[in-house]
Amino acid sequence: MKVYLDNAATTPLDSRVLAKMNPYFTKKYGNASSIHALGQEAFFDLQLAKEKVAGILGGEAESVIFTASASEANNLIIKGVVLANQNKGNKIIVSSIEHPCVRESANELARAGFRIEFASVNKDGIVTPEALEKIIDKETILVSIMTVNNEIGTIQDITALAKIAHKHGAYFHTDAVQAIPYLKIDVKKMGIDLLSLSAHKFNGPKGVGVAYIGRGIKVKPLIVGGGQENGIRSGTYNIPGIMGFAYALELAYKDRAAYLKKVKGLRDYLWQSIKKNIPQVQVNGSLTKRVPANLNVMFGSIEGEAILMDLSYKGVYVSTGSACSATDLRASYVLRAIGLDKNMLNSNIRFSLGRFNTKMEIDYAVKCLKDTIKRLRSFSPIK
Repeated sequence: MKVYLDNAATTPLDSRVLAKMNPYFTKKYGNASSIHALGQEAFFDLQLAKEKVAGILGGEAESVIFTASASEANNLIIKGVVLANQNKGNKIIVSSIEHPCVRESANELARAGFRIEFASVNKDGIVTPEALEKIIDKETILVSIMTVNNEIGTIQDITALAKIAHKHGAYFHTDAVQAIPYLKIDVKKMGIDLLSLSAHKFNGPKGVGVAYIGRGIKVKPLIVGGGQENGIRSGTYNIPGIMGFAYALELAYKDRAAYLKKVKGLRDYLWQSIKKNIPQVQVNGSLTKRVPANLNVMFGSIEGEAILMDLSYKGVYVSTGSACSATDLRASYVLRAIGLDKNMLNSNIRFSLGRFNTKMEIDYAVKCLKDTIKRLRSFSPIK
């Protein structure tokens, strides 16, 4: 049996989304920047996709900028907004558990002379309003705090944090990649000025993301050339991917209630089965302020990478953390930020469930996990 429990890294493409995309590869292949009829047909569909995405997010179509990934969207927003708004100050705040593309964008700005502050999290992986208030000031251009953490699945109070940012005259950005469809995002009601998404996290295609940039916010483009997206992001529009993005987002919320019920039931069943069958385990991060698809578990005395590889041989696919840093075996800075003991920083596995998982798969995964942990602990030098 093959059991895929790494949906936070990527999800399988929904067959309905693939069917929606197919005509744009073979029949409706016009370049949306061309002025002839075939090109204008593609441009019209592009605008419809923007309107659909904006409608779901509670925003405006002209603020939806399609990118090649959420990493590009985060780079564009963080570097582009800060560089274009230096008159507002010279400081940026990001949380200590942000995705690497956010952290590295901030570090680039630091090397260019900007001040970077990292908002700390508590043991549950939450940035409290008090923690943000301590470090924000009138020199802050931008605050960037992810909606849902990619490793431990914890959910931030974005509305409260955005309110603090605005009180001090700063823009508020959130990487919401892991939030769909678990949370209902309304950029205006939540006070979100800037937001990033990626289609492949909710059963859409890889290679297409969104940077939502609120009206009137100046941004310095990272990619220049043909002037697409009103000069903010040049490059030929990926119309098949864009249509797939919009439809996948629509389906994610259309199917949301049934999906959430299913995935929470499976996640809770997985955790109860792990606790029942394996000693010395604990959940990392809050189990209540957490998306229902995520379970990050510490297994004492053994390396997470060893668990991952042994499970992979048995057809069970999990992760030790962010897929974007899978080749970097250094201890997770996210787990370090929530105060995990240094001897336990490499003993963790992230299970992330998705639309197509079943109870039978969970039973098989736990059976394999029990055997794996027992075998690895039998010769572990750490007791």
